[in-house]
Amino acid sequence: MFNPMTWDAPYLVVVVALFVIVMLRANGTYWLGRGMAAGAERTRLARMITTRHYANATRWLNRWGAPAISLSFLTIGIQTVINLAAGVARMPLRRYLPAVTVGCVAWAFLYATVGFIGWAAVVKLWQYSPAALVAVLVVAVGGIVWAMARRDATPKVAAE
Repeated sequence: MFNPMTWDAPYLVVVVALFVIVMLRANGTYWLGRGMAAGAERTRLARMITTRHYANATRWLNRWGAPAISLSFLTIGIQTVINLAAGVARMPLRRYLPAVTVGCVAWAFLYATVGFIGWAAVVKLWQYSPAALVAVLVVAVGGIVWAMARRDATPKVAAE
């Protein structure tokens, strides 16, 4: 039921359904951030705003403003913290809602096309050769780990 690849529905219906799902998730995260700003910082939720990912998201949001929210939907792993940061920062809804809507539309179309094609390729490769899929995944994970280690090893230049 929750795998859009198995839905027997027209493409546009799948895109709209994905849009609704991501819109609910993004706005839920925004309102969680608003709640944290309103007093939840004295609870376990406060740990969420002390992570490195949250600090990066806050810098991104402060630098780019509302467009950072839209662009975050084109990335992996930063969407949630950007929406959380927008909520904690109490970004006005008149700025947040248009930005999150644009991002959700982009995400829904991307997931409904590239995401499905990518998943179908993974399934096809598994059917052809499970060992080849494992090798591709090992190389991909290795590349990500290498890039992250390299990024973390790069000295930070102080802002002037």
